[in-house]
Amino acid sequence: MSCRDPFGLPLTTSPEAAAVWSRGLLDLLRLREGGAEQVSQALALDPTFALAHSTLALLGHEMCLPVDLPARLRDAQLHARRATDRERAHVHAVVRHVAGDPAPLVAHLAEHPRDALLLSTAVPTIAFAGVTEVPEQAWAIVEAAAPAYDGHWWSDGLLAFMRQEQGRFDEAMELSCRSLAAEPSAGHSAHARAHAHYETGDHHAGLHWMDGWVTGDGARTVSLSHFSWHAALHELSLGDTDAVRRRHRDQLGTDRALGCRALVDTGSLLFRWALTAEGEDVPGLAGVLATTGRETLARPATPFLALHAAVVLLATDDVPGLRTLARYAESHVHPVHREVVAPVVHALIVLARGLPGLAADCLGAVAYRTWRLGGSDAQREVLEEIRIAALLRAGRLDEARVMLDRRLDRRESPRDRTWRGRCARPESRPAGPGGPARASVSGAAGPPAGA
Repeated sequence: MSCRDPFGLPLTTSPEAAAVWSRGLLDLLRLREGGAEQVSQALALDPTFALAHSTLALLGHEMCLPVDLPARLRDAQLHARRATDRERAHVHAVVRHVAGDPAPLVAHLAEHPRDALLLSTAVPTIAFAGVTEVPEQAWAIVEAAAPAYDGHWWSDGLLAFMRQEQGRFDEAMELSCRSLAAEPSAGHSAHARAHAHYETGDHHAGLHWMDGWVTGDGARTVSLSHFSWHAALHELSLGDTDAVRRRHRDQLGTDRALGCRALVDTGSLLFRWALTAEGEDVPGLAGVLATTGRETLARPATPFLALHAAVVLLATDDVPGLRTLARYAESHVHPVHREVVAPVVHALIVLARGLPGLAADCLGAVAYRTWRLGGSDAQREVLEEIRIAALLRAGRLDEARVMLDRRLDRRESPRDRTWRGRCARPESRPAGPGGPARASVSGAAGPPAGA
């Protein structure tokens, strides 16, 4: 009897290696720690296992794991010659994906939708960057594959994430809860549920559930800081800055080896905390800067990282750093860097120079394109918050009030209600023209750089 993966697809390897690789696959799909290590163990059991080679190459490429990428790709192609047609096509798709060509991967999924690792790779989520730029393309891939899984917990979780992106929050919650009932540690399902709670303003219930999951069934999840960020976003929305401070201290501090998540989660949280009326005594960003490194801030690999690099550079009044980032984006081969990142960074430079009204207009002009930066609505709305704060600083209170009313129509938020109240107060107007960059956003561009 041939070896098969958890979804019934044949594997050309020994039974022992197949079993270990399959456990690793399931942990990768759960977003659980240990997946990569089990794939490595499978390769040690069978050095001719083509999919083990290609999986390590994929993880090295997508997750910056310390992998000899050329060697893994070479050996995957070599040993795929004796494998099945599906495995050969899988390896070819990985090789082309690493080279920047996603077409073979998308075509492969049309023929082999139960190839779960490549389906996960194709869709932008917390785990992988995805191979699509238009959300509808990712949705179509997931929708087409869903019938092949017949309600499997992992497929339900992936579909739940798509549903919340589509604004179908009741369906997203139903799918994610069903998935978590079958597999309580399912990371994609937990992520979808976190977004559904936040986008519907269900802050108390969302926070209660997330706190239990982070310390319980989800405790072994990779990128656990992102789930802590979700919990902190509920606390921030509720205006509970004491809880945000504790969350930062206990779960989001840069002493916890967060890697790039220090920039994306910790950096953005501190900045958003500092923007509004409750933003007092916010911890500084020195740890985020040190963890991220100058190279990532100057030459971020993706538009999504570029957005967060720009936010941290603004928060620390680093105008030269913003200009370096702008030049990098303007000359980048990727159109999203040129067409979205560059104008966003230029808007933040204008803001840092003390021209909040002009900065708000620049951000408004690019707002309809910012979805192309990647990530979720909840992550990208930091730009919306910068624009609101800039309008307040410029004394354009009516425009800020309109934006805040739209946010409150989307979901309830005591923080936004407090922020909106400032639109009518004389002290929310700027003290005078210009001013230092740190005063350019609602009185504070961000946390102090060196604290």
